Amino acid sequence: MSSRIRVVVAKPGLDGHDRGAKVVARALRDAGMEVIYTGLHQTPEQIVETAIQEDADAVGLSILSGAHMTLFKRVFELLAERDAADIVVFGGGIIPDADIPELERMGVAKIFTPGATTQSIVDWVREHVATPVS
Repeated sequence: MSSRIRVVVAKPGLDGHDRGAKVVARALRDAGMEVIYTGLHQTPEQIVETAIQEDADAVGLSILSGAHMTLFKRVFELLAERDAADIVVFGGGIIPDADIPELERMGVAKIFTPGATTQSIVDWVREHVATPVS
């Protein structure tokens, strides 16, 4: 018997635009996943703490502010410090194509840029995030 995939959807930093994150959170929820949406203006520390407390299988970061390199890096540092590096991290937002290879080297499993469909995000999460077994 398996339980549902648990995903934390987070808006790190000072970015105040969360419509896309809410749409993705709802799509994941409607697809049968457990979704914890953290709200706006979360620090990497708050996001990692939520992911650990909620026993998340994945964290989806939505970043439109341009601070993606710094914010992703800090999330990975904190996950490593907390022995939670097995949590899959993916992201989306306004992220230049030129930055995606470096984010992938950092450990970001997938970046969804504007125009990605919610179905493509749902399908990717289902395929790349292990379903936990209870």
